Amino acid sequence: MDALTRRRFLLASGVTGAATLAAGGGALAFSRLLGGAASEAEPPADTLVLVTLYGGNDGLNTVIPYADPAYHANRPELAYPGERVLPLDDELGLNPVLTGLKRLWDGKRLAIILGVGYPRPDRSHFRSMDIWQTGVPDVPATTGWIGRWLDDTEAPVGTAVSFEPVIPPLLVGRRRIGSCISYQGLDMPPWVDPGLVAELGRTEPGEPEMSARAASAYTDLIELQRVIGGVDEATGSPKAVAEPAVPATGTGGESALSAQLALVARCVEVGVPTRVYSVSLGGFDTHADELPTQELLLRQLDTALSSFADRMAQSVAGRRVTVVVYSEFGRRVRANASDGTDHGTAGPVLVLGQRVVGGFYGEQPSLTDLDHGDLKATTDFRDVLGSIVGSVLQADPSRYFEGYEPRLLPLSTG
Repeated sequence: MDALTRRRFLLASGVTGAATLAAGGGALAFSRLLGGAASEAEPPADTLVLVTLYGGNDGLNTVIPYADPAYHANRPELAYPGERVLPLDDELGLNPVLTGLKRLWDGKRLAIILGVGYPRPDRSHFRSMDIWQTGVPDVPATTGWIGRWLDDTEAPVGTAVSFEPVIPPLLVGRRRIGSCISYQGLDMPPWVDPGLVAELGRTEPGEPEMSARAASAYTDLIELQRVIGGVDEATGSPKAVAEPAVPATGTGGESALSAQLALVARCVEVGVPTRVYSVSLGGFDTHADELPTQELLLRQLDTALSSFADRMAQSVAGRRVTVVVYSEFGRRVRANASDGTDHGTAGPVLVLGQRVVGGFYGEQPSLTDLDHGDLKATTDFRDVLGSIVGSVLQADPSRYFEGYEPRLLPLSTG
């Protein structure tokens, strides 16, 4: 069956798969990524997983200053009472839905960096995210801090991978660029036989190159679905991937974090030499009805991260994985009139993994000494990113932040 016929069949039947049918620049086949797995004789390298929370996560209702009267006074309808918070010490605690992260904290596998921000805050989602992903707060930049590392190391294709439909600026360098593989596998209507779609992925002897490439594309979609959702024991076909209902806010990010991390886990376990993975979760722009929305998102984040951390703890390569969770900014201290919060400044960054030295880093910002109603950052974001570059990527962080010399945090056991 030629490539055009395959494509027409899938489109006519309603079978879609963003991973390969609509791949754009930087797209990489999942099968090719897995095919680059290192041999068992090669020791695993450290791996970085960057989790972006798009929309501006409310850090004050994530890592909660429950003992501070100013917290309760500024958001009487949004503040969590102390008895509901998961206490980390006598002053700070986790949101009550973050039970998995609390378990990682108790096991000293979770570090929380407090008050992270950048000079002269910008409350635009897009400008602020650009600053975080480029690592340059002063002027617009055209490369990401990981992209500059890719340039510097002359990294081969597949060194940095995003399991999202497009490549984030984070992974863009001047001469090197990361790859993207959408986590979305096959979306088949119930009347389409999965076995027939699988047959479309079989190549035939002497088949033209374009036709063979089309066949491998369908095979790739099936493999993505299998890794994310598993296999139905009754039919032997990939299970459908259930995506949770996450509010769309138009500020970026994907909706199925567990699915993205399942692909990362598979790559780590088979020895793929990728050093950096980028995944995301969107929907954190909580201007109204914040409590139910943020709890839904944080519960999804908690389930995905804690399950991934537990899975990674089972292998040598997995124990060399470090996960960093950040958002473009926090929210304002005072709640608004819509039971939500507006764009703010500083917030916490989470770092987790087997090699992470758990505990608090930095200083919790004051809730009374504010900058026009906003938190004053106590930790420069480049200190966090530079510490990750040094400890996980084993590179000189002073090379990647436009002349800024990061003050390194002892986040890793080395």
